[in-house]
Amino acid sequence: QVQLVESGGGLVQPGGSLRLSCAASGRIFNIYAMGWYRQAPENQRELVARITNGGNTNYQDSAKGRFTISRDNAKITVYLQMNSLKPEDTAVYYCNAEQGLRNYWGPGTQVTVSS
Repeated sequence: QVQLVESGGGLVQPGGSLRLSCAASGRIFNIYAMGWYRQAPENQRELVARITNGGNTNYQDSAKGRFTISRDNAKITVYLQMNSLKPEDTAVYYCNAEQGLRNYWGPGTQVTVSS
């Protein structure tokens, strides 16, 4: 089993920034990719950004140019730097780890963008 713990969510004004962190522990060998997903009320969970252990990244279109995902392979930690935040970015953000055919999820951290 892999355990994921997110941190860094909170309330921020439009145009502000937040940095999310997610640390993995447990049976962390062969984690191929880690990523961030989000789910707003009454919406489906959607990919925000993903990074492989080789450093390849992909982003949701709305995140491109504003969000940056990075990974510390030694610490098995993934980060999401979010800039120029908008009210529509408000959601619960979930960390994800891909290990073989298994997906692991963190409990989520709330991000609220509001004035």
